[in-house]
Amino acid sequence: MTDIDADVIVVGAGIAGLRCAAALRRRGLTARIVEAGTAPGGRIRTDVIDGFRCDRGFQLLNPSYPAVKRHVDIDALDLRVAGRGVRIVDDSDAVRTVADPTRHPTLLLETVRSAVGLGLIRPRAVAGAVRWALPAVGSVRRLGSAPDAALADDWDRFGLRGPLRDSLLAPFLSGVLADGVGATSDRYVRLVLRSFLLATPGVPNAGMQAFPEQLARGAGVDIMYSARVDRVTDDTTTPTVRTADGTVLRSRAVVVATDAPAAAALMDTETSSMRGLSTWWFDADSADSDTFLRVSGAGGSVVNTAEMSAIAPGYAPTGKTLVQATTLLGAAGPAAESVVRAELDRLWGRSTSSWRVIVRHDVSHALPAQAPGTPLRRPLRVGDRVLLAGDHRDTPSIQGALVSGGRAAAEVARLLG
Repeated sequence: MTDIDADVIVVGAGIAGLRCAAALRRRGLTARIVEAGTAPGGRIRTDVIDGFRCDRGFQLLNPSYPAVKRHVDIDALDLRVAGRGVRIVDDSDAVRTVADPTRHPTLLLETVRSAVGLGLIRPRAVAGAVRWALPAVGSVRRLGSAPDAALADDWDRFGLRGPLRDSLLAPFLSGVLADGVGATSDRYVRLVLRSFLLATPGVPNAGMQAFPEQLARGAGVDIMYSARVDRVTDDTTTPTVRTADGTVLRSRAVVVATDAPAAAALMDTETSSMRGLSTWWFDADSADSDTFLRVSGAGGSVVNTAEMSAIAPGYAPTGKTLVQATTLLGAAGPAAESVVRAELDRLWGRSTSSWRVIVRHDVSHALPAQAPGTPLRRPLRVGDRVLLAGDHRDTPSIQGALVSGGRAAAEVARLLG
């Protein structure tokens, strides 16, 4: 038999690849990860600039995800959670607060006033919202097999219209889903809603990259960094991976754990449509010490903004304030800085002209688009000894990436006997 470099070569040190390698090792198989970047994480990376921790795209870790509970040491990450609710800036530029009274009891009266002022509690809309959301608190298996439609169409079907939809749900979810028109699978959105109901998302105090770094340490396998793969060759016994510098690695199986476009380029498979986001990071000269996400109830380019240093003090040097602002990234490119600043002036109720742009991250492949009817789990095997893993094979989330990595490891173990 031809000498091999490992039982399994995993292409990509993102969340799916790291989880796959760890699961393979626990099954007694050797694995080596080949990663184009200089650190683990894939799309989850943090740049430290002038002492500020700027994640490559605004991202949160939800501790309620079942795979996170099983495979991540949340306490070791020092997870700092955002406020459980949202600040909505309405069309009169008034700031309205909708908060969970069980978490923020002192905001109960303000939440009631905001709900009344925004018109969120109109009986027909509330009844429609309850009917729409009810499956999210039921069986995940039943929810996953339910009929599917575009989110906007299902809201119409349930009679969910008016301010509750336009000023709260749609603005909030547009940033979560990278979808400004409600084209996402309603079935998937209910799964997202379920995760928000179960726990409040947050960020590690040292930045989101602390999460994949923990996975990399726990995987206990060799990771080749700065090694871009340009070819994967399938074989009935010994598939190979070739890197850009000509290095050829042999194994008994290969798992391509990249994002969908990269996997399609390597394996000539059908790719998933991707949605993009731009995140602006500002060194702000003033602070509200506000942990709540802010959205515009009147529309606009900025889908959300947050004072990250209030949520997680480790994101900024002592005495400094770090604010993020996220916009959708489409074919026309990122929003103009003047547009973003004008909207931030309104969202924060002050001039932001003195705020210094630290960096802007344009992530064109932020999330796979989960169109209506897309299976929540897709096949992994694309050859005799080659498999795919990633959030494009399950749900477009950290949960999906972790699950797909575990699935790939289990399938490889069955394949290799």
